[in-house]
Amino acid sequence: MFKTLKKVLMASAILGAASSAVFADEISIIVVSHGQANDPFWSVVKNGVTKAADDMKVNVDYRAPETFDMVAMSQLIEAAVNQEPDGLIVSIPDGDALGDAIKKAVAAGIPVISMNSGSDVSKSFGALLHVGQEEFDAGVAAGEKLADLGGKKGICVNQEVGNVSLDQRCAGFTKGFGGNVSILPTSNDPSEIAAKVRAAIDSDDAIDTILALGAATAGEPSIQAVEDAGKHGKINIATFDMSPGFLQAISDGKAAFAIDQQQYLQGYLPVSFLALRARFGLMPGGNVPSGPNLITKDKAAQVVDLSAVGIR
Repeated sequence: MFKTLKKVLMASAILGAASSAVFADEISIIVVSHGQANDPFWSVVKNGVTKAADDMKVNVDYRAPETFDMVAMSQLIEAAVNQEPDGLIVSIPDGDALGDAIKKAVAAGIPVISMNSGSDVSKSFGALLHVGQEEFDAGVAAGEKLADLGGKKGICVNQEVGNVSLDQRCAGFTKGFGGNVSILPTSNDPSEIAAKVRAAIDSDDAIDTILALGAATAGEPSIQAVEDAGKHGKINIATFDMSPGFLQAISDGKAAFAIDQQQYLQGYLPVSFLALRARFGLMPGGNVPSGPNLITKDKAAQVVDLSAVGIR
């Protein structure tokens, strides 16, 4: 028994030494997204990145252009490649604009994981896998649900026309809803969104459904526009993603549901995967779907607190 115990202790010491040696290596990972960390949605992604960096004991640098700018984002990716990190995480809102830069990273031997957007092109660019949701399918699910709620005519509030993922959401919504959907293009300015939604519903009494593509950015202003127009209870409002304010509106019966793609995982998992690959050669065998999950009134209260602290 003593000999067995001695062997176990020796083996543990060897594994511990090996583990210490592996973890002593400096691992550097760069994240380049199209969304700024001060955006309510992307701040949750950034929280996931930060937590994973802490848990995995790696160095992570989060970067994004100041506005939705594909030229600037491509330049950020190329700059990251020149730094030769141990891993690169990218969102891909426009494959045509970012593909060449991502391919340069792969050609340089840098392991790449895509997240949030770009699941349709990620593999063709050489990325190891994608963490996110299928945006078109999520849009279909939203459209079907809103049609089930009695919707006949809808608008899709798109605050980043040209962002392929957001365009796919509206296209999926149109299909799931059964047609009769108009795209309402806006900027990221909540005041402008509220004004444009108000103008749309004032000019067409047949509009009974609104799908926003961001909770704080477009969802909450849409709720305000409906209330200001005196049409509460006449128009169903839903949104992609979540915010404390929109979740509260669901709980209060002012909105139908939110589509949770669990963006915290989109930040956390790629960092963890690349750290595990750098240390042990481990990597999942395929894409990881982080959503969609429909958050309706019966679920909203469960996630309000987590949303308030930047996890949901």
